[in-house]
Amino acid sequence: MTAVEVPGVDARKSPVPTNGNYIKAAKTLACVAVPLAIWFMPLGLTAPIRAAFAISAFMIIAWMTEAMEYAAAGLVGLLLFWFFGIAEPAVIFSGFVNDTAWFYLGAMLIGAMATKSGLPQRIANAVIARVGVTYSRLLLGLIIITFLLTFVVPSGAAVLVIMASIAMGVMKLFGAEKGSNIGRGLFVAITYTTSIFNKMIIAGTASIMSRSIIEQTGGVRVSWGLWFGAFLPVAIVTIFAAWWLTLKLFPPETNEPLMSAASVRAQYRTKAAWTPLSRKAAVLSAFALLLWTTDWAHGVSPSIVAFGVGLFALLPFIDVLDENDFKKINLLPFFFVAAALGMGEVLKTTGALAILTDSFIGGIEPLLANKAIALPALYWGGFFYHFVTASEISMLVTSLPVLMELARAHGLDPVWIGMIWSFSSGGKLFAYESAVLVLGYSFGYFRHTDLIKLGLALTIVDFVVLAGCVAFYWPLLGL
Repeated sequence: MTAVEVPGVDARKSPVPTNGNYIKAAKTLACVAVPLAIWFMPLGLTAPIRAAFAISAFMIIAWMTEAMEYAAAGLVGLLLFWFFGIAEPAVIFSGFVNDTAWFYLGAMLIGAMATKSGLPQRIANAVIARVGVTYSRLLLGLIIITFLLTFVVPSGAAVLVIMASIAMGVMKLFGAEKGSNIGRGLFVAITYTTSIFNKMIIAGTASIMSRSIIEQTGGVRVSWGLWFGAFLPVAIVTIFAAWWLTLKLFPPETNEPLMSAASVRAQYRTKAAWTPLSRKAAVLSAFALLLWTTDWAHGVSPSIVAFGVGLFALLPFIDVLDENDFKKINLLPFFFVAAALGMGEVLKTTGALAILTDSFIGGIEPLLANKAIALPALYWGGFFYHFVTASEISMLVTSLPVLMELARAHGLDPVWIGMIWSFSSGGKLFAYESAVLVLGYSFGYFRHTDLIKLGLALTIVDFVVLAGCVAFYWPLLGL
C-alpha cells in the first residue's frame, strides 16, 4: 500500500487507498464470493462434488485475475482439497508424478544445456545476418524460427527457453529494457506462437495425445502429413498475423539498432569458438532432440528423455550443468502445472468433471451434424471449455474421448471433429491455460493484459482462416 504526504498529517497513520488496492480487494472478493456461492447454491449435488467445484472455482478465478501467484494459488487449492478430504492425497497430488510436470523441468535443463552450447547465439547470428537488423524484420525472423524449431523440438518449453535467449539479445541490440514495448512485444509474440504452433504440427504433447485419442477412440488413422497439411495455411497466416499484430499492439520505441547495420552484421557473423563444454552441451542437446523425434521407434517418454538427459548433464566428469544452473531454474511453473493437473484429477475422481463434460458436450452434440454449424461450435466451445479445465492436457483428455464416441455413434467424421477440437485448445487468453504461457510469463517481460490482447486477436484470426480452410481446402484433402 502507498501513502501520500499531507501537511500536518502523519502519512504512516493515515494511508490513502489507491485504485490498485481496490482492484486487489475486488479480486480477493471474487476468489471468495464465487466459491461460497457455488457451495450454498441448491444444485442438488453431493457435498464432495460441490466442494470440488467450489475449490476449483477459487483456483481458476485466482489464476484468471492474478489475485495470487499462479503456483501459490494452485498449492492453496490442493491444500483445501486435502484439508476437507475431497479426495485421497494420491489423487490430489497426482500432478507431481505426471509426465507433463516433469517434462517442464527436464525441458528447462535441456534449454540450459542448449544455451551453454551457444545454439541460441548461433541461431541469432544466422537470423540477423539474413533478415536484416530493423526491429520489424527481426521480430518476423524470430517468429519464423519459433515455427521451424517446432519440427525438431517437440517441447514448447524447450523452444521457448531457446527463443527467450535470442530475444534478450535482440533487446540489447536496441537498448530495450523490461517494460519496454520492444521487450513486451518480443516475449508475448514468441510465447504465444510457441504455444500454438505445436497444435498445428504433431510435435507437442497436446497434438501427440490428440492423435492417439482420435485413433484409439475414434477408430481411424491420422497421419502426420495430413495433420500438417491441413493446418499449414493457418500456420502461415498466423506467422504474419502475429508479426503484424505485435507491431501494432506494441509499437517499438525505435526501429533502429544502436549500431549500424554493417557493424551489427559483422558482429553477429563472428561466431564464438567451440569449447569442450559447448561441444558436450551441443552433443547432449542433439541427443535429446534425436530421442524426442524418434519416440515412435523406441517408445521412451519425452519426459523421461528430457529429465534423464538433463540429470546426466549434472553427473561428475560430465559437468555440462552444475548446481548454479540448477538453482537458476524457476520451479514455480513446475508447481503450477502439477496443481492444475491435480485439480483436474480431483474433479474427475469426485465425478464433478463428468457432470461438467456431459453437460457441455451434450449441448454441442445437436450442432455436430452440419459442418457449417459444427465448426464454430467446436472451436469456440473448446475455447471456453478450456477456461474451466485450465491445462490443455486435462481439457483434451476429459472431452475428446466423449466427442469421439459421439462421432462414431452418429456416423460423423472423427478425424474432422477431433482435429478442430484439438486445435481449439490453442486459443488462449490467460497464462494458467498452458505451461508454456506460464513459463513465458515467468520471464517478467510482459503483463497478463498483453497476453489477453494478442491472444484474443490471434484466436479470432485463426478461426477465420480455419473456417476458410474447412470450407474450401480441407475437402481437397479428403476431410
